[in-house]
Amino acid sequence: MKSAAADPYGALQKLQGGERSSLTDAVAAALREAIVTLALEPGMMIDKQAICERMGVSRFPVSAALARLATAGLVEVLPQRGTRVKPIVIHDIRQHLFIRSALEVEAVRGLASTCSEATLAALAANLEKQREAVTGGLRHEFHLLDLAFHEILLDAIDLPRVKEIVATSRGALDRARQLLGSPERQIQTLAEHVRIFEAIAARDAEAAARAMHGHLDQVVAELQRFAGERPGLFEA
Repeated sequence: MKSAAADPYGALQKLQGGERSSLTDAVAAALREAIVTLALEPGMMIDKQAICERMGVSRFPVSAALARLATAGLVEVLPQRGTRVKPIVIHDIRQHLFIRSALEVEAVRGLASTCSEATLAALAANLEKQREAVTGGLRHEFHLLDLAFHEILLDAIDLPRVKEIVATSRGALDRARQLLGSPERQIQTLAEHVRIFEAIAARDAEAAARAMHGHLDQVVAELQRFAGERPGLFEA
């Protein structure tokens, strides 16, 4: 995780001139990326002037962008103090993981009896790339492959609305996932994915459901441990 002690605004790029609305969009996108990747850490007070200077914009698009991010639950306004990056709320994480577990556990339970050879081949290829990413220490690539593994499973059940709901909950977990990107956690995630794949390949619906349930439960357990180490990043 990137430390806010280094320049927390270093990843923000200077913008070219444009319409006020497009500048707001660009500032909001850049700040969201910085928050999700933890360049701007949970609990950190936001320096609007530093953002203006770094991105070469006036205060209006910065304020408008922060208002959008407040609506999205990524920042919050503290009366008489200013705006800060909202701490990660453990209760919210549990709710989104509950949603994911309810849907993805049932997805793999059903998929175990209907999975095509093409889907199994796609999962196997994805897992091989995950192994390569773990071995090579490619954190970002592993993150993308992790997402792709779950996408393959959800595409295979062909229920677009379910996939949409899962995607929304997964997006709300972006910051938390960044905290769990250690090499050790990646090795564990790969092992959990392998168990899910092997259960589906064996056409064992209950084993697949248990493997997915255990995989998502581990996220909560890891976050609880991390919250004990870095309590300033979290709210109960």
